[in-house]
Amino acid sequence: MTTFPNVDYVQKSYYHPELNLSVEDYSLLTDLYQLTMAACYTGEGIEQKRASFELFVRRLPEGFSYLIAMGLAQALEYLAKFRFNSAQIAALQATGIFTHAPERFWSLLTEGGFTGDVWAVPEGTVIFANEPLLRVEAPLWQAQLVETYLLNTLNYQTLIATRAARLRDIAGEKATLLEFGTRRAFSPQASLWAARAALAGGLDSTSNVLAALQLGEKPSGTMAHALVMALSALEGSEEQAFTAFHQYFPGAPLLIDTYDTVAAAQRLAEKVKLGEMELTGVRLDSGDLVTLSKEVRSLLPNVSIFASGDLDEWEIAKLKAKGAEIDSYGIGTKLVTGTPVNGVYKLVDIDGIPVMKQSSGKFTYPGKKQIFRSFAGSKLQADRLGLVAESSVTEQSVLKLVMKEGKQLQPQESLATIRQRTAASVASLPEETRRLENSVSVKVEISDALQKLTEETKKQTANKVNGAK
Repeated sequence: MTTFPNVDYVQKSYYHPELNLSVEDYSLLTDLYQLTMAACYTGEGIEQKRASFELFVRRLPEGFSYLIAMGLAQALEYLAKFRFNSAQIAALQATGIFTHAPERFWSLLTEGGFTGDVWAVPEGTVIFANEPLLRVEAPLWQAQLVETYLLNTLNYQTLIATRAARLRDIAGEKATLLEFGTRRAFSPQASLWAARAALAGGLDSTSNVLAALQLGEKPSGTMAHALVMALSALEGSEEQAFTAFHQYFPGAPLLIDTYDTVAAAQRLAEKVKLGEMELTGVRLDSGDLVTLSKEVRSLLPNVSIFASGDLDEWEIAKLKAKGAEIDSYGIGTKLVTGTPVNGVYKLVDIDGIPVMKQSSGKFTYPGKKQIFRSFAGSKLQADRLGLVAESSVTEQSVLKLVMKEGKQLQPQESLATIRQRTAASVASLPEETRRLENSVSVKVEISDALQKLTEETKKQTANKVNGAK
């Protein structure tokens, strides 16, 4: 029996305290002020004015010199399905917050979906501070309402993809990298997005079964200490635990650090030598990974060594520098958590009028923009942030039209395609941008036209503010 809170604004048909998310809920997954602003726009009669919002980061996360754009696929899926049903509208009305909202507001929500255009950086593309990952051009009320979900989607997946790309760059092409951060991700939904972004960013596989199967990938994993402890206790020894596991999963990697890592490797080496066991890999999850990996390699020279235990790109770099004998890495907590990508979504043009924010530390450039990128051979030479009206014969335009009038223009790209783009993007970067320590980001030049528009917009804004006084 469902018990409802003792408050008068609960819409019982929309009361689900377990907070599970479905596709139908996407439109309500927003901040309240998006809805109140949309209602205000409607009351003022400007809700259909054409608005352009750009999503970008003002500053890269600490220790990062580039980002890998990711999350566009989910963003476009959301926009394509964006609409409100009668139960959602009834739930909003029951809050009492919108008592004075114009009736036209409810008509908009009832009848409208997303009908705008979207320009975006292809997933797997490297970007820098102040460069738009995405631009939405749509009726004002629509462009406003979609802000929260777009930021949630692109911020998180861009973080994971960037970490994955850095991990791949440091570990090298030959290392196998496994994502297994599901238990540390910030929610079940986040774990699916993290798995996708990690694979697209350069990792080989994920332990998240649902994510792997939904993405058409094969899940990957080893075993946990619990199996070794349980079977050792009930069947007599660690060796019997390994034998039992191989009975059902022949040749599978074995976790050998539950008790004595070296002793376990010695016993396995004897079995392999006698032809009693086929062993593809062993996993080390604790201890001095450098020393242990070298000892295990000497005992099991033809067996892959898999390391895990709160690893990240810095730790992998240290392990490699010290000569650790490790072939594969499992990355979890530090991949799916950490310093956030603080992307923002700002209005840059309304009804053909360029606008900008001038708050201290939160300055934004006005007008609809394009990233113009130049290369010297395969190496990224420079980026120029300019206006969409500008053109260039020698530079590439990075933002592409991906949605027109609410319709996605191209099929969703495969993970393999995005992974290849990520690898090429990282390979194109200058060495000082790729390194972990004291890295230097690529400088983004501001075009003369954009600089001129910025100064003009500042003056016009000042005149309006002073005139209002």
